[in-house]
Amino acid sequence: MRRPRSTIAFTILAWCCALAIAFPLLWTLLTSFKSELEAISFPPKFLHFSWTLANYRDVLSEGDYPTALYNSLAISIGSSAFALMLAVPAAWAMAFAPSRHTRFLMLWMLSTKMLPPVGALIPIFLFYRDWGLLDTQLGVIVLLTVGNLPIAVWMLYSNFKEVPVEILEAGRMDGASLWQEILVILTPLALPGLASTFFLIFTLAWNESFWTLNVTSTEAAPLTAFISSFSSPQGLFWAKLSAASMLSIAPVVVIGWLCQRQLVRGLTFGAVK
Repeated sequence: MRRPRSTIAFTILAWCCALAIAFPLLWTLLTSFKSELEAISFPPKFLHFSWTLANYRDVLSEGDYPTALYNSLAISIGSSAFALMLAVPAAWAMAFAPSRHTRFLMLWMLSTKMLPPVGALIPIFLFYRDWGLLDTQLGVIVLLTVGNLPIAVWMLYSNFKEVPVEILEAGRMDGASLWQEILVILTPLALPGLASTFFLIFTLAWNESFWTLNVTSTEAAPLTAFISSFSSPQGLFWAKLSAASMLSIAPVVVIGWLCQRQLVRGLTFGAVK
């Protein structure tokens, strides 16, 4: 059966878009195996260059990669877990006990994501300084929990709306309390949505750079700060920066590849719907 020309054209367009999106990552990967001279050569060398692992050795020896990796894992897991703990009861209330202000409240929560972070930097920085939260994992976890909470609530709200309300009503008739209804009945039914929501906000927390660069320095600096440490007053060392970038994104790329089906489901039923 022959495919329509329009289908073939859209397929080619989709591949072009996918290649355009993947090209920066591929170019960063190739640059990480070049020398500094080849990294800035013009015309650029795509495959015909002297492959080397020296940049990875230099990055691992000059920077504190294990500490940055530990901080990224602690901050991402901690902020995602706290955001999910707050988002589940909030999304339950909006999905199954809505008021006439629920829609406005949800839109207001989402609108906070459109606020430029730099607009709130100075008051938050001063508050963190006075309360001793600068350069602490707890301080970054609180910031990212609050920042990612609207997305978590929206995604869980859409997932909870897929759960038949008759199941929850049957639980109430059997004497289930409110927390039993949420934890014992609703949570298992919405487990795929919870997993996709957790992974999405985990990825957002992992990639966060604005707040981590402004409220951390050494003790709680995650991998985003680790990458920026290879930008020095002497210049940008593109090959080392590329190697540091690949080491920083590798864990979350692997996790994303393994969880891509759940993530697509979460984006489809949570963020878009």
